Amino acid sequence: MLGTGGVGGRLSRIVRGAPEVMVKVTGRTRGGVHLKGHIAYISRNGALELEDEQGWTWRGRAEAAELARDWAEQSDIARPWRKDAPLSHALMLSMPAGTDAEALRLAARAFAAEVFAERFDYVFALHTDTDHPHVHLTVRSAGRDGSRLNPKKGDLEAWRQVFAQALRDRGVEAEATPRRARGVTRKPQRMAMRRMADRSLAGLGPMPRTETAALKEAAGAAFAGDVAPRPWEAALAARQGRIRGLYLAQAEALAVSLDPGHRALGAQLEAFVGAMPAPDSRRLALARRLRGLQEKLVNRRQPPQPESRDRED
Repeated sequence: MLGTGGVGGRLSRIVRGAPEVMVKVTGRTRGGVHLKGHIAYISRNGALELEDEQGWTWRGRAEAAELARDWAEQSDIARPWRKDAPLSHALMLSMPAGTDAEALRLAARAFAAEVFAERFDYVFALHTDTDHPHVHLTVRSAGRDGSRLNPKKGDLEAWRQVFAQALRDRGVEAEATPRRARGVTRKPQRMAMRRMADRSLAGLGPMPRTETAALKEAAGAAFAGDVAPRPWEAALAARQGRIRGLYLAQAEALAVSLDPGHRALGAQLEAFVGAMPAPDSRRLALARRLRGLQEKLVNRRQPPQPESRDRED
């Protein structure tokens, strides 16, 4: 039978659609005032308990302010870095709605201890005021060994794996697969760019230049027949082909296993590949949206047709 670990366990979670963890760097603080405001935010002005890397808890507005002041003073004393270097990095750890909040908190504690405790000071707080529980984790950027925290894309992928395992260790089904492994080929739009675009559509500011260029290119696909794949779209499709080929190769290997659980997983994996969405790009998605908007406008402008009635002779 398949266990929960190893390749078999991970494939099983993928085909079941196990909840995906999120580990995201949400910002950096650059100064004592900024840090104090951030600590106040994650502690809800002292209403929520903060826990640090030693297991000590900080309660109330005064203790939260004291923690921020201590971090800022330590950074000022031993700062051989440039003046605008961040004092801290803010991370958010979250799972979909319905996840047990206490299990999430314990998993976040284990994650932070494994990833940061040996070199970096940190505090975290559990938030349950939204439809999905999440943890705000704030890490001092200056390490106790003189290093600096500077997370890269590879670090975030590794951190997701650690967090997912910490959740599974506490009985919460969780996985940390890349988007492309699930057939998701479009990157989510950055929050800052989305807000700027929303402000522009509301008449409160100019449209970001990158958004204007994206819309112009999408219009070419929507209305001028410019649907030839761009180089990056061709590369994306080729990469998806390789991923699906690897899945199908695993499915074939499992199909000839003597273990009925392996054979069942092989069939599930083949069905999973068959249900994966076709490779897509933001350009083509925007083109479909533009065509849909045009159709709505055309339908609104057309006058209603009179109803025809059959006459009886």
